[in-house]
Amino acid sequence: MKKFKLDDMTRGWFVGDFDPVGHKTKDCEVAVQKYKEGDYEAKHVHKIATELTLIVKGKVLMNNIEHGEGDIVLIEPGEATDFKALEDTTNVVVKVPSVLGDKYPA
Repeated sequence: MKKFKLDDMTRGWFVGDFDPVGHKTKDCEVAVQKYKEGDYEAKHVHKIATELTLIVKGKVLMNNIEHGEGDIVLIEPGEATDFKALEDTTNVVVKVPSVLGDKYPA
């Protein structure tokens, strides 16, 4: 058995093909991410990976559509999105597969 701390991971990513990581794999990436109200990520696209975002707590705006607690947002490869936290928010994000550098400005 091994033990890790989420705070030691980069932006909450604890599964994937990068370091540091709790489980190294090219199959997928998994993160728990926390945002403060007003945090923003510019519009971007993944050319290979499919991304799923589960809003665990809070409200966000993605492509001008509001999502809240319990919503799961699926972003397909080639589909661009931005992200704004409308309030303090916690998300679980899964990307399949884990591909380093697969994030492009849109």
